[in-house]
Amino acid sequence: MRSTRPRATRAVRLVALPVLATALTVSLAACGGSSGSDGKSITTWMYPVIADEAKNKEYWNGLTTAFEKANPGYKVKVQTYPWANRDTALATSIAANKAPDVVYLVPDQLPKYQRSIISADEYMPAAEKADYRKAALDSVSVDGKVLGTPLLMSANPLICDKRVFDAIGETNYPATWDDLANLAPRLKEKGFQATSYSGDTQQTLNMTWYPMLWQAGGDVFAADGKSVAFNSEAGVKALTYLKNLVDKGYTDKDQVTTTPKLEQTPVAKGKVACTWQNTPTDVEPFWGKENIVVKPPLKDVKSAGYGTVGAFAMLKGANKDAAGKWISFVAKPENSLALVKSNGYFPARTSAADPYPGDALQADMAKTLDAMSAGPLKEKSRDVMGVLAPEIQAALIGNKSPKDALNDAAKAANALLSR
Repeated sequence: MRSTRPRATRAVRLVALPVLATALTVSLAACGGSSGSDGKSITTWMYPVIADEAKNKEYWNGLTTAFEKANPGYKVKVQTYPWANRDTALATSIAANKAPDVVYLVPDQLPKYQRSIISADEYMPAAEKADYRKAALDSVSVDGKVLGTPLLMSANPLICDKRVFDAIGETNYPATWDDLANLAPRLKEKGFQATSYSGDTQQTLNMTWYPMLWQAGGDVFAADGKSVAFNSEAGVKALTYLKNLVDKGYTDKDQVTTTPKLEQTPVAKGKVACTWQNTPTDVEPFWGKENIVVKPPLKDVKSAGYGTVGAFAMLKGANKDAAGKWISFVAKPENSLALVKSNGYFPARTSAADPYPGDALQADMAKTLDAMSAGPLKEKSRDVMGVLAPEIQAALIGNKSPKDALNDAAKAANALLSR
């Protein structure tokens, strides 16, 4: 599940979080919090969503000054840490009772820290909660509890290269699996691929196969979360469809096992019609903005894609009143705007003004936000992905049938869940 980092490296790094050691995971119930004795000192751990160090410092200094002026007596300290090893550092701080009051998290981190998080339902004003997009709140909710306050959202819809469609004389863009499959032979005849798919097991399935599973009407986990469901009829259908694309050369076979640099891929070389695994920011240097066409995610049973959410979570030990005031302050659309615009993200609240007025491309991206999912929010989601990804790859290279591959992955995944 991926962090809201600078877009240039998001395809690989978005949710590539290290798995916590068992000892650290077990100790997450320890209370942290570093509010001062008067309860009005608030420490916040942040990461460089704003990559430019000077701009990041300017933004947070300005925001803390404004907050302290509006709330006399309160003191806020924002500490910016590197993305690398952030889970280990945070887990260690919680175990040592030295955790911050507020920390920036992305959805797939929330289940791991659930026991150490104060539910946002305990401090988020009702009017603010009603202002959030449903997709944003769903992406930070675990077991029915909202665990974070969304600050920004991202989207990975379907993007198509207009030049490729012009080359085959086509003006209609695919909306469904059938549309893409019907276009594929015409594209191949002219030297183009229908789509791209990265089967490298180090890639996150959130951005590769899971959208296809969701589109087929399936899900990763069963409703009770105690077993997996990806080996359902929908899962077999999704993997069979993908294998057909690979077998017929409608997508790059080499990328089933390797991950070249983007500039070395058919996508960058203008040889791919549509993809959901890159964003407009990724491809603009190669396609040109004028050739990027944004469409909703593909649909079989439903249209669904991957998008993440960056959120502030309050940890146990914090003063709920003080930390809650600070979180609400940062989450105001006008205050989180610089974070949103830092890498082409979008506001999580419906009342927010358009951060990209006059930009038709960004407007089209914003229209897809409600179709996005941050992926499964289960404590062992990453472990499950770890046993599933190699089986998907095995099916794509022809070592197993889609059904056998998914059933084998399900056996291994259910064994993990039963521990």
